[in-house]
Amino acid sequence: MIKIRVPATSANLGPGFDSLGLALKLYNTFTFEEKSEGVEIIGALDEELDKDNLVYTSMVKTFDFLAYKPKGIKINIETNIPVSRGLGSSASCILGGVMGANEIAGSPLSIDEIFDLSTKIEGHPDNIAPALFGGLISSIMEEENIYYNKIEIAKGLKFVAIVPDFTISTKKAREVLPEKISYKKAVENVSRVSLLISSLVNGRFDLLKYSFKDNLHQPYRGELIKGFDKVLDKIYEFGALGGYLGGAGPTIMALVDENDKDFKLKIEDFLKSINYNWRVIELEIDLSGAKVI
Repeated sequence: MIKIRVPATSANLGPGFDSLGLALKLYNTFTFEEKSEGVEIIGALDEELDKDNLVYTSMVKTFDFLAYKPKGIKINIETNIPVSRGLGSSASCILGGVMGANEIAGSPLSIDEIFDLSTKIEGHPDNIAPALFGGLISSIMEEENIYYNKIEIAKGLKFVAIVPDFTISTKKAREVLPEKISYKKAVENVSRVSLLISSLVNGRFDLLKYSFKDNLHQPYRGELIKGFDKVLDKIYEFGALGGYLGGAGPTIMALVDENDKDFKLKIEDFLKSINYNWRVIELEIDLSGAKVI
């Protein structure tokens, strides 16, 4: 039996659209067994057929790549990462499937080969990279090549995920994005992502509020979330150092001083006052990434 744990991820981080991603201490766990025949999947979403399960289809692609033919497969999925909320649940399933298949086949793939194959299945590396390597990762795709670099964040922060009780499809979140933006807005984003990375590395958390502003995706996707601007304003009122729309949404991420004991209670009380049945989850950065347990 093989058990693999994959962390949640939060991508984009404001102006770092499709290029920055962060791993968080919230996990999906996948257990794999090769059996005599057939496919058995426990813990999948009720409406999801086994042949369409993202963990299983990622395994099949990996087995095909390795020219390995399993007799049968049993998969047990323990889901703690909210699904379709912008916290990397799909990336965790892909990575879990690729790593599980690799282990069953005798571990022929290197970690970079696992990264490459998982990214090709996902289509982009911004969630796969932090899920696999942990921490904050900057990544780009250039033709067939993927380049990434791990960024060490100064100590003193915790992350608070404000998770709505509804989902936004990635397709819909992509459709609302503009085809073009002005040169001025593009320059603003470059400036802000540079300031964001330097602020996180150097511990200049007082600059985060200004660096998280975005022109590429957040203003457009925020319109899909009822009360987005109101909640974002409130997190700063309650002492957050920074805040942004996580991934494609709808989760709103707040960066808070690690010693702040009141923020979570304040935002929960506010959400109750406006009848929002949203979850608030305090999280730490995961520095290790996906692991075979």
